[in-house]
Amino acid sequence: MTIYESDLPGVGKKFEVELENDERLVIVTHNTGKREVYLKENPDADGDKLFEVSDRLARKVGTILEGAYFQPVQAEAVETMLSDDTFLEWFNVTDTAEIAGQTLEEAAIRERTGVSVIAIQRGDDLISPPTPETVLEVGDTLVVVGEREECAEFETLLGDEI
Repeated sequence: MTIYESDLPGVGKKFEVELENDERLVIVTHNTGKREVYLKENPDADGDKLFEVSDRLARKVGTILEGAYFQPVQAEAVETMLSDDTFLEWFNVTDTAEIAGQTLEEAAIRERTGVSVIAIQRGDDLISPPTPETVLEVGDTLVVVGEREECAEFETLLGDEI
């Protein structure tokens, strides 16, 4: 999948996402935050406007599409780039994880790896922010923030290569 990005002076940015059958999804992000979404039958065709959303709604829909609310496929890790070197990643605590059964304070994750645990999904509950006394349980999904190398170091505490 290829994504083309271009500046729209005085308007914002345009992103074109290649889809199957030569179609393209075009997203125009205005400087005001408004988003417009178009579908083009091919790279040279005019786009048909599908919908327009406010900045707030676009961000909410984006988090849903990203999987922040629900991940339909069992995944060991999911990552989102926040900047050139900072990632938001989701990791599952397995029964082989070194940190399983420890509190956040005992696990010393930030001191050992550099990542910060900003939330824990436990069943239907979201623990955000977790406290140093929060015990890390098998089956928890940890949401962490850190640089790629820090996230890779954190993976070693989980016991399984992901």
